Amino acid sequence: MTETPGPLERLVGSEAGADHVPAEINTEKVSIARIYDFALGGKDNFAVDRAAAEAMTEVVPEAMLLAKANRYFLRQAVRYLVGEAGIRQIVDIGSGLPTAGNVHEIAQEIAPETRVVYVDNDPIVLAHGRALLAANERTAFLNADLREPEAIFAHPETERLIDRAEPFAVLLGGVLMHLEDEEDPEGVAAGIRDRLPSGGFLMVSNTCDNGEPRALELSRVFAESGMGTRCFRTWDEQIRYFDGLELVEPGLVPHNQWRAGPDMPEPTSPAHAMHIGGIGRKP
Repeated sequence: MTETPGPLERLVGSEAGADHVPAEINTEKVSIARIYDFALGGKDNFAVDRAAAEAMTEVVPEAMLLAKANRYFLRQAVRYLVGEAGIRQIVDIGSGLPTAGNVHEIAQEIAPETRVVYVDNDPIVLAHGRALLAANERTAFLNADLREPEAIFAHPETERLIDRAEPFAVLLGGVLMHLEDEEDPEGVAAGIRDRLPSGGFLMVSNTCDNGEPRALELSRVFAESGMGTRCFRTWDEQIRYFDGLELVEPGLVPHNQWRAGPDMPEPTSPAHAMHIGGIGRKP
């Protein structure tokens, strides 16, 4: 694990940086988005995030592989949705920090007219996302919360880009796992499913409690790092997110089993069983 400060950390630590970094950025608290950024080789993370990532790899050396595989699955899902299913509207909720191969880049490479709305409530994500998308009229970045779908879909930018009378896809990549039971992740998923028109799609991916002791250990580390005590739900719990939808083959499976190509990272690693994803279509 490298301890070299990234550009954001250097900015925060400089005297000049105080006026340029949003005050709501907490450099002492773990950020899910920044840990994910670190796992993918990014530089927008702090020492507290790297320490949490190191704690994960101590119990599961392949922990960073799970993040990479999740990102790979997201890209494969977008290729399917745009390239095969003909979707031209996407809402990516809990999008995380921009990285190579973002949703709009993959989608618009296949079909330039595709419109993408990114949603996150992390101030670093918002700052980077809006800067990245400033010149792209077919994309927008919203400051909104997964738990308040009405605010997401009623937002003027969502209404500008997403025609809710036509099929669109919602991506929930690694976000429901961070909701506690009392936050009702099944209800949140249902609230989003209800807003899909016929022919719309829901993509979900999360860590999975597959009964392996290492999954339980990694779940403990997630909880101790402040990322939620229920990150590792079982397959039976997570299949409920797709209630009323038709699962796209091969269903809700580990990422290395979902239409994986030759560039899937470490495709034979047993660690893949600890992270699953799938896509459902509304009849």
